[in-house]
Amino acid sequence: MTAAPYIHLENVDVDFPIFNASSLSLKNKVLKAVTGGRISTRHDGHVVVRGLDGINLRLESGDRLGIIGHNGAGKTTLLRVLSGIYHPTSGRAEIHGHSTSLIDISLGIDPEATGRENVTLRGTLMGLSPKQINAMMDEIIEFSGLGAFIDMPFRTYSSGMQMRLAFSVSTTVRPQILIMDEWLSTGDLDFKERAKKRMHDIVDSTDILILASHSKDLLLSNCNRVIWLEQGRIKMDGPAEQVVDLYFGA
Repeated sequence: MTAAPYIHLENVDVDFPIFNASSLSLKNKVLKAVTGGRISTRHDGHVVVRGLDGINLRLESGDRLGIIGHNGAGKTTLLRVLSGIYHPTSGRAEIHGHSTSLIDISLGIDPEATGRENVTLRGTLMGLSPKQINAMMDEIIEFSGLGAFIDMPFRTYSSGMQMRLAFSVSTTVRPQILIMDEWLSTGDLDFKERAKKRMHDIVDSTDILILASHSKDLLLSNCNRVIWLEQGRIKMDGPAEQVVDLYFGA
């Protein structure tokens, strides 16, 4: 029996050192403006931008978490910690369970490789074995609707075709933990309908959903809990309707 997934973050900080700036010059003042003022100077004189500051978060099976906050609040940094892309500068992050991140569905795509080869590349980055990728290949190609173009170089695809292939690969698995930055939808009308149904199926089947969004309706229809980030800190954590109403009313 598969163990229930969970995510535990304890006092997580994420710092980004700016090695080519030793004082609060004009560049640093601009940085300060866009990062909410979370800038400090280390003992060696290097400027540090704090992306996350003292984040404590516990997610268990059944949680549907929304993340809100203005640009620069730390949403993307938190998503990347939860995806395992970033490691905390300090604190602890425990993430247990099979996770899929849809933050950047084009990650790992090689423009010079064929569509079929890119299915293998992207699938490998998602943690799939060659056997699993081969078993899913026909279904991915069929869903993408690319037909014979699957054996053409990716760079020859239109932007819509590129997104259709990336979406088809990235959403072919049913993870225990699903991490999203906004809602994925791409392609022509027919593909959008199929993509919408697939997204709903994945969201419904996942144990833990994490969704960062600027859409009030999207958050309320998919999340039972929301955290509000500000300057890399959790300003509020509570029932979705309560937090969302306060945020969008502010």
